[in-house]
Amino acid sequence: MTDETIQTTALHALHVELGARMVPFAGYDMPVQYPTGILTEHNWTRENAGLFDVSHMGQVTLRGEDPAKALEALVPGDLQTLKEGRTRYTMFTNADGGILDDLMVTKIDQNTLFVVVNAACKAQDIALMVAGLKGVVDIEVHETRALMALQGPKAKDVMARLAPGSQDMVFLSGKQISVGGLKAFITRSGYTGEDGWEISVAAEDAIPLARALLADLNVKPIGLGARDSLRLEAGLCLYGHDIDTTTSPIEADLKWTISKRRREEGGFPGAATIQKHLAEGTSRLRVGIRPEGRAPAREHTPVYADEALTQKIGEVTSGGFGPTVGGPVAMGYVGTAHASVGTKIFLEVRGKALPATVAALPFTTHNYQR
Repeated sequence: MTDETIQTTALHALHVELGARMVPFAGYDMPVQYPTGILTEHNWTRENAGLFDVSHMGQVTLRGEDPAKALEALVPGDLQTLKEGRTRYTMFTNADGGILDDLMVTKIDQNTLFVVVNAACKAQDIALMVAGLKGVVDIEVHETRALMALQGPKAKDVMARLAPGSQDMVFLSGKQISVGGLKAFITRSGYTGEDGWEISVAAEDAIPLARALLADLNVKPIGLGARDSLRLEAGLCLYGHDIDTTTSPIEADLKWTISKRRREEGGFPGAATIQKHLAEGTSRLRVGIRPEGRAPAREHTPVYADEALTQKIGEVTSGGFGPTVGGPVAMGYVGTAHASVGTKIFLEVRGKALPATVAALPFTTHNYQR
């Protein structure tokens, strides 16, 4: 990708002003870290409140007579029972039951849904919605809106001051509200395992709102590096790594996202495969992995059942150092026979067998406001 095709978010000038190290990510020039570094940013978010720019993600509003019913034809999630003001995590699936992307859906009212999709997939996701929903619902793509995530245990105190009424919200709920005197749509959600909000605002309001949030001494800007280590410790999938078109929701240990009604009725792409996986199980599963020692196991690290590295059973899909855990953590897929928590496995790192153990997810406790 050339520099000419790299896009910028509404917060780009602020990132540069704050000394961020910028890198290309999903077609955007994004901050990977600020001068204090990834480790400090990670720990700050776990203990205080971190502000993330996630404006590169896609924001879409669906309007119609029953957009929830219409969108159910594209996802296995139960959207028709979603109550007004509530948010649900689900996935676009293909005809083979593979995952095209994961997304968040908020029901604003009976006739309106607000959808957030991943940056790298948003063009294909929007095309998918246009092809599948055109003529049934109106699709508004918010090309110029900004999206920020305020995450961490002190986020609630910051929001209580700048957005009175937000403190009454629970995890996976959304509402229109004023934040720092600026009109916004917020959801009590995020991708760090911590309490927090995602805040959607008009592009021209992005920098003024970010400055208002950062004026609080509990808030610091956080880059993509810490966002990745935070979500990994929280056991949350990253599309294109832990889930993709070759993995079904059941293999990915995401069957909890599919309600009993949707399991029985089907009516979404790949339903037959997913129903078969639910009934008969799968040959592999996504699991947490704790390598021994201090060496991290990176993506694509082979996983073996034996120390001689002769019986390959899977591969790491995400891995790194977990600052909160105090050691290396990873996720990956292993054969179902080796997927039980506590199973001893071996990782091939630099040609040597690194002992590891299948671990329960998440690695750190989720601190959502239920």
